[in-house]
Amino acid sequence: MSIDPATLTIASALEGLAKKEFTSVELTEACIEAMQAAKPLNAMITETPDKAREMAKASDARRAKGEAGLLDGIPLAIKDLFCTEGVLTTAASHILDGFHPTYESTATANLWKAGAVMLGKLNLDEFAMGSSNETSYYGPVINPWRGKNGEKLVPGGSSGGSAAAVAAGFALGVTGTDTGGSIRQPAALCGITGIKPTYGRVSRWGIVAFASSLDQAGPMTRTVRDSALMLQAMAGFDPKDSTSVDLPVPDYLANLEGGVKGLRIGIPREYRMDGMDREIEALWEQGKAWLKEAGAEIVDIHLPHTHYALPAYYIVAPAEASSNLARYDGVRYGLRVPGKDLIEMYENTRGEGFGREVQRRIMIGTYVLSAGYYDAYYTKAQKVRTLIKKDFEQAFQRVDAILTPTAPNAAFPLGAKTDDPVTMYLNDVFTVPVNLAGLPGLSVPAGLNGDGLPLGLQLIGKPFDEAMLLRVGRTLEKAANFTARPQAWWRQ
Repeated sequence: MSIDPATLTIASALEGLAKKEFTSVELTEACIEAMQAAKPLNAMITETPDKAREMAKASDARRAKGEAGLLDGIPLAIKDLFCTEGVLTTAASHILDGFHPTYESTATANLWKAGAVMLGKLNLDEFAMGSSNETSYYGPVINPWRGKNGEKLVPGGSSGGSAAAVAAGFALGVTGTDTGGSIRQPAALCGITGIKPTYGRVSRWGIVAFASSLDQAGPMTRTVRDSALMLQAMAGFDPKDSTSVDLPVPDYLANLEGGVKGLRIGIPREYRMDGMDREIEALWEQGKAWLKEAGAEIVDIHLPHTHYALPAYYIVAPAEASSNLARYDGVRYGLRVPGKDLIEMYENTRGEGFGREVQRRIMIGTYVLSAGYYDAYYTKAQKVRTLIKKDFEQAFQRVDAILTPTAPNAAFPLGAKTDDPVTMYLNDVFTVPVNLAGLPGLSVPAGLNGDGLPLGLQLIGKPFDEAMLLRVGRTLEKAANFTARPQAWWRQ
């Protein structure tokens, strides 16, 4: 039979595999074919079709024995920030040329234990630093959605390749990482679902670090149910990760259809910005109406320190990046550019190996950590972070979840914001507070703007209450009934 992976969800594919309507080998072959056709999107850095076929064949053998796992036979693609044993891992940076890890990240190992199949490694902003997937050494990712005049658009970032792969329909699900919105913002710009779990819910071991106190891995999929399935497989305590939290992982599917009747949904007044896009604001109002109609109580809440979240984030994140990226020096692995002595070799390697945005953030981070500025900037930013966390704690004494827009705009043309880093950083204005507070956040596609481009709504939950977040997200998803798909222009 002819299989079009763009018409399948993870849940429907699992059903088809269980009913023997197709095999994992057949499904994987269809995804590989679709992946090859989608090359104009530049969503992949490394394709692993032979590995995928082997894994699919093993999955079919397990299913024949009645030993199928949670995601058995499902083709997934992996953001190239996750170390994959024996498979090139680049973080989309020149400085990691030729790096083939000898180990597997815990998050991806959990997916393979659940029976998933790896299609390859996805493009991203270099070291996950960016909001448009234009900082990659391997070139920008193109959003499967086109502008009203046919112009090429960014997919969001840093998980732009991840979002594009799902929106284009060649991967049924993907992994992303979220340091300041890098799962949720590209999910919104590409019309898909993405969840950033609570900090510590999914192991960070084996994921190339950007900002260690903010980074968190999560799934990006077509539906809320699919995100629940992938998160079920990815989550769990990992003794190799000192920030992993030893809590049982609940059954995320058990109460997914429980609805929102009797729940209290908070609406933070601080997210209503001056000059806010009218279509974004109208969608937010529509989201409130949908949840109210479903039986939720809408509650106005106050998050007074939200205004300081973005500047605090852009001190904390570069500071941690400056420390984490010090290990890339050309000595042990990756790129090495010779010099007349060791110091010059370091300078040459880092100067040639890191792109402009990464260099900018390293320099900002080094500055705020330097003597005389540490207390003025870094210590103050950490104090602000504590206040932001307390704002959420107080709000969650009154509400069960919080509803906001995901991003301040729809997808924008390639190159539109690359010359103005501050304008680019504003893409994270609605998402960074969640990372600073370590909370779970979910983006659900909820409508199209006047140019026919997708817009998302964000739900924020209590720590380790992803089950509640997914439940509210499922209600929002049903009300929005978002079925729009991009035209497959890349196939022409």
